[in-house]
Amino acid sequence: MIEVSPSLLAADFARLGEAVETVNRSNASYIHIDVMDGVFVPNITIGFPVISAIRKIATKPFDVHLMIVDPGRYVSQVRDCGAEIMNVHWEACTHLDRVVHSIHDAGMKAGVTVNPATPVELLRDIISELELVLVMSVNPGFGGQKFISNTINKVRRLRSLIAETGSKAKIEIDGGVDLTTAPALIDAGADILVAGSYVFRAPDPVNAIDRLIDLSR
Repeated sequence: MIEVSPSLLAADFARLGEAVETVNRSNASYIHIDVMDGVFVPNITIGFPVISAIRKIATKPFDVHLMIVDPGRYVSQVRDCGAEIMNVHWEACTHLDRVVHSIHDAGMKAGVTVNPATPVELLRDIISELELVLVMSVNPGFGGQKFISNTINKVRRLRSLIAETGSKAKIEIDGGVDLTTAPALIDAGADILVAGSYVFRAPDPVNAIDRLIDLSR
């Protein structure tokens, strides 16, 4: 069964609490939270105080996606915000193995994200240590971008790599996910779909989430 992680990046930030409550009522598995620093990506979003605030009302696990330079500096802060998953970019970590072990030592699951131009094969020596691999299907930094079609082949290669290495990592996709792109992603081997604009711009976000889940039934 496919899992859905609605991305708060596409929610109305003036009504963020309402967006969280909507996800609480849904069959989503996680809440996806993008933290951007304006350096690693050309945008700035919410930080740790806001994440801590919405943790008080959220009932879903937090998948915190750090699109920032040197994310290993913030392991304790992410943990203290109540995150279950800390997701860092391969491109942002000079010592990725050290960061992954720090995340585990802090009691969180470790995810590693790869940008559209980054081959998944570069994860071979770390993938057995991961609970999650996030494949960006758009260039990181802004919501509402067009889905990059080569992502489908990339997911297939990643699924093969996971099988070859015996990794238990789940495959998560972020960017341009909707009812048009989701079927091919599911068929290629995706486990979790991050959906932002598709969910929060829908007339009924709860129903929109169910429609994605139903694609895998």
